[in-house]
Amino acid sequence: MKLTDIKKLKVPELRSRLKELGLDVKGLKAELVGRLWSASEAGQSGVDSEEEPKLQNDTSRTPAAPTETVDVRTQSPSPPTEAGVTTRSELDHTREVTDSATQTETDTGLPAPQRGSELIPERVPEYQAEQGHAEGPREDRRAQSSEGMARGRAFYEFKEEIRYKRAKSPQPAVNREEAEEEDEVRLNPYDSHLHFEVGPDCGCGQPRFWARCPSLWSGCRLTHGVLQGRVGFEVRLERKLLTTQPEEQEDMDPYGLRVGWSTADASLLLGEDEFSFAYDGRGKKVSGGMEEDFGEPFSEGDIIGCYASFSTDAAVELSFQKNGRFMGVAFSLNASVLPRCPLFPHVLCKSCSVRFQLDPTAPPWYPGPPGFTSLAALSAGQRVRSTSAPSSRAQCEVLLMVGLPGSGKSHWARTHMKEHPEKQYRLLGTEELLACMISGGQRDSRLQQASQCLTDLIKMAAQTPANYILDQCNVLFSARRHKLQLFTGFRRRVVVVFPSADEWKRRLFQHQKSDGEQIPETALLKLQVSCSLPEQQSDLLEELQYVELPQEQAQTLLQEYKDEARRLLPPVPKQDKKKPRLHKKRPHPHGPPPSRRMQWTALNGWTDARLNMQSWRQQQQPRYWSAAYQDQGYYYRDFGDSGYEGHW
Repeated sequence: MKLTDIKKLKVPELRSRLKELGLDVKGLKAELVGRLWSASEAGQSGVDSEEEPKLQNDTSRTPAAPTETVDVRTQSPSPPTEAGVTTRSELDHTREVTDSATQTETDTGLPAPQRGSELIPERVPEYQAEQGHAEGPREDRRAQSSEGMARGRAFYEFKEEIRYKRAKSPQPAVNREEAEEEDEVRLNPYDSHLHFEVGPDCGCGQPRFWARCPSLWSGCRLTHGVLQGRVGFEVRLERKLLTTQPEEQEDMDPYGLRVGWSTADASLLLGEDEFSFAYDGRGKKVSGGMEEDFGEPFSEGDIIGCYASFSTDAAVELSFQKNGRFMGVAFSLNASVLPRCPLFPHVLCKSCSVRFQLDPTAPPWYPGPPGFTSLAALSAGQRVRSTSAPSSRAQCEVLLMVGLPGSGKSHWARTHMKEHPEKQYRLLGTEELLACMISGGQRDSRLQQASQCLTDLIKMAAQTPANYILDQCNVLFSARRHKLQLFTGFRRRVVVVFPSADEWKRRLFQHQKSDGEQIPETALLKLQVSCSLPEQQSDLLEELQYVELPQEQAQTLLQEYKDEARRLLPPVPKQDKKKPRLHKKRPHPHGPPPSRRMQWTALNGWTDARLNMQSWRQQQQPRYWSAAYQDQGYYYRDFGDSGYEGHW
């Protein structure tokens, strides 16, 4: 059954089909659709997997032995096989996954690899702005129709802030300290994108928002790297998470994977940095954003081996193999190109899940080139440990940027990160997420997706000890208060970037020219009217810093902006005070309105009886009817919103 057909079903039909499959029938429609689609996909994969082609590197096969069922959560990864693998996954009410794999044996007598992720196969977004769900107090529907498609980053950032206007105060997070095994090689959540989800065993992972933002690339490095010797590691493309191509992304690959090596201070976008070297799933090698043809494309179930050979003169050769077949040397780097620093295994994926072979006691999935040793099997003295994550929020800090669009917040944040590399800040902002969408979709669509994901990432960041910079406008007090309360326990710094009027106009023009988008004048004026600058509050922040104009001058200039904006803006449309006649009932002049029976009798000439009954009711209950009808005006009173916060 196609995804489009499932979406057309009504809620009762969805629940009926889920009940037939023995699945949970509770939740919103989006959750029911995801649950039914996941079950449908799993059911189809069980049929299709029997017809999967055999691996290309083998020329002869022996009959398959009887199948055996293996629990993915309890058994470690195993060597590869040539036979097809069947995987079923089920999304239950608690969104936990129980995967099992049907495996066959080959002539080597080794069991087949498990395919089935320990991660949640699909996550339903908490809110879906693109489907018209309300996201704030009488918010931007009128503005969207008036402003058209010329929105840009500032529109979505301000839209995100409006959500906090009536949001409940967040509960303080519980400080959980987790002990880390320093000598264990595993995926490093501290050295990954916040939108990369690491599995419970720290040996597998996948993008966190693959369902709502399929074009988002998510990267992660391992906890240990190497600086000498001949070392390798293996990665398996576990499964595709998208089986249908979104309409807005028909011109791009629905999923992607890059594996390779990078230095500790390189970007998490593998292959996009100077000291980042990747083998791309499209059959290319990538470094510094430059692509060249290399090897073969790889798909679901393929196993990629990555190998680094260090020589005595600090030169490095990086080679790869696919399913045991050597693809050749992809990068030859001498000491002048690559500084003498450790290289860390690195993976970057889009809409797919991956698994590393990190068991030091298990044999490799495929034998590597002669003389190479698995990274997980090296002794502690031969490996280099990356920086450990802070153990508590008290050791971390969060910087909340405040300023109008184009004022220079992002420039200041990136400069501060370069000046303090030891703090390893994580920059959370719309532009940072857009950079992770290497290809695909229109900018407005990507901005909308990035804004949705960013709200969830901020909540996750408050639960994950690290140093953060929230690179947004944050011009509403309610938004600043909510976010700062989320980070209770961190050292909270608020940085205000508010330049002079002439400098702001220059920067804003430069920003719009470089991004190729024009902020509508009306939208910018509304933003100035709603803007407020923070003041020192001991219960919300520990430090307040104005990096351009001093606080007094900034407040004075902002008031000038507000006065000018109110003068230039058109008047706020008043709410229609006229209500339907049904909602404007008035007390009957002679008591309660006549009943249907009395009306019928009146039509038949029984006027005296009707009048007598009305007179009797008026004498018995005069106060009841007058009070009841007078109170109706309260329930239908129109409160409305003042100002411009809810109209943009």
